[in-house]
Amino acid sequence: MVLKSVALGLDHRHIYGMVENMAKAGVICQGYWTEGYPETLPGFRKRFPLLPRFDSLQAALDCGADLALVSAIPSERAHLAIRAMHQGMDVMSDKPGCTSPAQLEQIKACVAQTGRIWSVNFSERFETPASTLASQLVTDGAIGKVVQTVGLGPHRLNRATRPDWFFRKDCFGGILTDIASHQIDQFLHYTGSDTAEVTHAFTANYANLSDPELQDFGEINLRSDRGTGYIRVDWFTPDALPNWGDGRLTILGTQGYIELRKYVDVGGQKGTDHVILVNGDRCEKIDASDAGLPYFARLAHDIKYRSETAMGQDHCFKVMELALRAQQMADEL
Repeated sequence: MVLKSVALGLDHRHIYGMVENMAKAGVICQGYWTEGYPETLPGFRKRFPLLPRFDSLQAALDCGADLALVSAIPSERAHLAIRAMHQGMDVMSDKPGCTSPAQLEQIKACVAQTGRIWSVNFSERFETPASTLASQLVTDGAIGKVVQTVGLGPHRLNRATRPDWFFRKDCFGGILTDIASHQIDQFLHYTGSDTAEVTHAFTANYANLSDPELQDFGEINLRSDRGTGYIRVDWFTPDALPNWGDGRLTILGTQGYIELRKYVDVGGQKGTDHVILVNGDRCEKIDASDAGLPYFARLAHDIKYRSETAMGQDHCFKVMELALRAQQMADEL
């Protein structure tokens, strides 16, 4: 059985990796539909020159695909995902998968009604081999019981290339809904938590007052029955950094710790996916670049066999629920 996909919305560059990595897993893209001419369209066409553009959303939905890859404007992703699920497709959405509690409830109802998979590509875990290795180390007991995570998600603003919707909160959903969903996913995953409490949430606009709806800083504290977590996200990456952000994760265990320097190791080794492991026997930096990205092949397996090997559906729901709850708490302040 050869699986097929269709791309719905090209408003964020994550669609490049979503199409490419699913193709590597054997899921062939049939084409794409997007509204208008987003800034990402030339890059998509360069990477995938043979993919046709459907004239309408309905034509894309009717193409016979098994999987919809959704990377439209964040506030429009839930609607497209629901349309695709009612058409009989499973869905991989770019993060955030939705931007309001009402949208999340609609998605939950659609999943219950259709039996489709709604998966969100939390790329800071699923598209970084360092995270794959860290998962294996935690599973193997290399640092004992995980009791805390510290997730840092700095990003470069790239103001000149950002579309208008990027600066409208009703479109992007807030910095905690958007970026921090990555770190919430990692907290639940590495601590083995099914749920958590948001004990603190805060956002601010420190340096972009000409765009009053933009939030350029955010932080969250989480607590579960397994551990605690601290999250910091921002749009302050300086120009001298060679990439978009120095994303890091520290996983503290009762017998050691793991630090992931996912995208750059300033002053250290070249390349990406650096994993630092310190425990009772080892104190080393590991090149994790060959650890693989199993999420995509596992999702293809789940589509074929109706399983949950890539990510549990309840986990996916819970990540977005906590991100939306944190955003609401911060907004109320």
